[in-house]
Amino acid sequence: MTQDREQWIATTHDWKDDLDVGHLRFIRERSGDYGRGGRRHQILEVAAYANDEAEAQGRTGLLVVTVRADGWVSVADDGRGTDTRLDAEGRVVRKPVMATRDLRFFDDPASPLLPDGLPRRGMSTVAALSSQLIHENHRAEGSWAQRYRHGIPEDGLSRIDGRGATGTTVAFLSEAGDPLDLAPEDLTAFP
Repeated sequence: MTQDREQWIATTHDWKDDLDVGHLRFIRERSGDYGRGGRRHQILEVAAYANDEAEAQGRTGLLVVTVRADGWVSVADDGRGTDTRLDAEGRVVRKPVMATRDLRFFDDPASPLLPDGLPRRGMSTVAALSSQLIHENHRAEGSWAQRYRHGIPEDGLSRIDGRGATGTTVAFLSEAGDPLDLAPEDLTAFP
């Protein structure tokens, strides 16, 4: 079903905008604050978001974290998928999770703490503090990818070959640095 983006309910992100350059700049200018916890915290932000999506769909699944020698981190899940919609013209629209403020957490001093003890701020912090980020979304109705540089989309959504299952993959090259010492309880804190 297609509809006007202005009418979409904003529970986590404002669907009206694909990009909030001021918000991304704010994060980068305060990288000492928002980059605390390094890549470990960024992985936990991605895991928390995947968990939100799974809970919203009544699903559970497997989350796989891969850290490559070249610094790239990949967080992939099976069965969870970012909400994707069609606009009034029938074009695919991905929730602007990487490039806009999370309405629930970013400005809230009472944001929940992630397992590393730091507050949750949302996926835009991961994207803004990553020189490159690739977000893949695999759904039954199709699979798409979006590439970002410091949270800014490089181009539009591009169709990609499906992997035979639903879910998302977020791969990023972080500028937040270490630490990366994930403990087993870090990721098992999410159902």
